[in-house]
This record gives sequence, C-alpha cells and structure tokens, in this order.
Amino acid sequence: QLQASGGGLVQAGGSLSLSCAASGRTFSRYAMGWFRQAPGKERELVAYIYGDRIEYGDSVKGRFTISRDNDKDTLFLQMNSLKPEDTAIYYCGATLRGWGSAAIWGQGTQVTVSS
Repeated sequence: QLQASGGGLVQAGGSLSLSCAASGRTFSRYAMGWFRQAPGKERELVAYIYGDRIEYGDSVKGRFTISRDNDKDTLFLQMNSLKPEDTAIYYCGATLRGWGSAAIWGQGTQVTVSS
C-alpha cells in the first residue's frame, strides 16, 4: 500500500528526490513520514508531516524537505547537500496512532552517498 521510489547513488553534496505512492485507502488523515535505517543502526526519523505540522530529525534539518500531495496520495522527500552518513534504506510510513506497531510501512528504497 506504500511504494517508495527514487533512491540511488549520488556523490556527496548532491541531491535526490524520493516519492512514496499510497494506495488502498485514503491517507489524507494519516501522518506520513520518512524513516531510515543504516547497517547496524536503529531506524531513525527523517521527517514526518501531519496536517500543518512538520518535524525533521536533527541530522537532516535545513537539508531535507518533506511534502505531500493529498489529492494524489503521494509523499515526497527532497534531499539536498547529501552526506555519506545519509546512506541508508529509506522507508515511508503512515500512521493514525504513533510510529510503533500501528504504523504502515513501505518496502524501502536504498540511498547511497559516496564521498
């Protein structure tokens, strides 16, 4: 029901744009967000959006921008000034009640930033 796309390989300082297409239900009432998980690390918040509220993880503030198009049930993540430490699998998620077991997750897309 959540299909992420747009990952790839980019050099440090470059940009990538991720998309997450939602289907199967109306997601306009859901909080939607991006999380990432690097090898050997915990999954961490990148950004989420819920109505007018937007929150970013500290490590991406000022570099990443999250947005959504409710008419198209699509979530976006514009990533600029990428760093090697941004390398991870990026997952899009949606939830009505927190980011734990109630959340719905997509399959993830790999982002690799070379130095």
